[in-house]
This record gives sequence, C-alpha cells and structure tokens, in this order.
Amino acid sequence: MTGQAGTETTVAEPKWVQIGSWIICPVLGAVAGYLLRLLAGWVVNLPWVPFEGPLKLYNSIPEPARTLGAIAIGVIAGLVFAFFWAQDRLFVTISAERVGLKRGDTENHLERPAISSVFLDGKKLVFLGESGEELARETWEMNNERLREVFREHGYPWHDGGDPYAGEYKLWVEDTPDLPGSANALLKARKRAQEKRETDEAAEMRRELVKLGVVVRDDNKRQYYRLAKQN
Repeated sequence: MTGQAGTETTVAEPKWVQIGSWIICPVLGAVAGYLLRLLAGWVVNLPWVPFEGPLKLYNSIPEPARTLGAIAIGVIAGLVFAFFWAQDRLFVTISAERVGLKRGDTENHLERPAISSVFLDGKKLVFLGESGEELARETWEMNNERLREVFREHGYPWHDGGDPYAGEYKLWVEDTPDLPGSANALLKARKRAQEKRETDEAAEMRRELVKLGVVVRDDNKRQYYRLAKQN
C-alpha cells in the first residue's frame, strides 16, 4: 500500500510518555531526595564514613528546611533528566515524498527516491541509498511493529530481515589494504573512541567513513566494514 501524496504520519514515543516524563521524573526525583535526606541522617551516626564533614554540615540545617531542600534538589534533578530525555527523543515523520528525522534541535530529511531500503539493526533505524551507502542511522527503542507498518503504508522498502548487505561485511584489521583514502586511520581512531566510550566521537567518525563509501557495523566490540557500490 502506498500513502497518498501530501499525507504524513509521525511515529514517536506515545503522547502519555512525552507528557508523563515531565511529571514522573520530578516526582521520582523528589522521592529520591527525601530518601537521601533520611540516609544522610543515618550514615552520619556511623563510626566512620567518608565526607563526614559535609554530612554533618548538611544535618545541621534545621527542619523543615533540610527536608524541603533535599526534595527541591530532587525535583530539579528530575526536571533536568526529563529535559535531556526530551532532547534525545526521536520523531520519525513519514510521507510518500520524504522521511523527516528530528531529535532535539537536529533535523534531517531523506527524499523518497534516494532510499533503497529501511530496516532495524538491533536498536538502530537504518536507511540505505541506491548504492548501498548509509543515508542515516538513528537509535530507536520504541514500537517496532508500528514503525514497520507506517513505512509500508507509505510505500517504503522495509526489510524485516535486517541489513540486505549483511553478507558483505568483513572484519576490520589495522591497515586493511582494500579501504579507500584515510578509512584505516578513521577506523583506528573510532576504535580508540569506542574503548574510551566517547560515543559522539565514534558517531562522527562513522559519518566521515560513510563519505568515503565505507559502511561500518559493530559486533562484540569489533568493527566490520563493507564498501558501498561505486556509481
């Protein structure tokens, strides 16, 4: 089934989750703040405890200011968490003409003719172009069935079996001779970034590799690669 021109569907976390996160996170933060306030009162009476000075100073604050302050800090921490959660929330807007990917202030649009396949690679939503190049890769941890249904409704080539090029990946070893340009240097740097858990750096290097026609996937802390077809 192909979606009608001009119609679009947005798939994201349910509205109750989007709205509820701004309520639930501060409430949980308040509870955590109150429990930590009780814990501080108990810990300070132990024979030895690290940060004894700051704990005694905190416990010297008169009530109810001590409890109210702990709850207020918990609420603020919960709101901060809810803010970052909202910024990391992915909205996928699908129409017969294009796909929009919005996360926080970042938005990316993929035109329908450029997309040859769409699939889930674990918790990643992946789009490939006609030459097998990677157009986009976004974290997706929500309703897979709904996502698949909407893409198919709008006429996109959804692959239930995952990456159609899965059999073409090779294990990367240092100084692999068949890689173009600076790909080996980028893969070395990406490996170091992954070891240091620098996820943003690793993601940026993946994008640079895509520009060189190299598609990367990770398995058991090892990097596998394949070359996109040359036009």
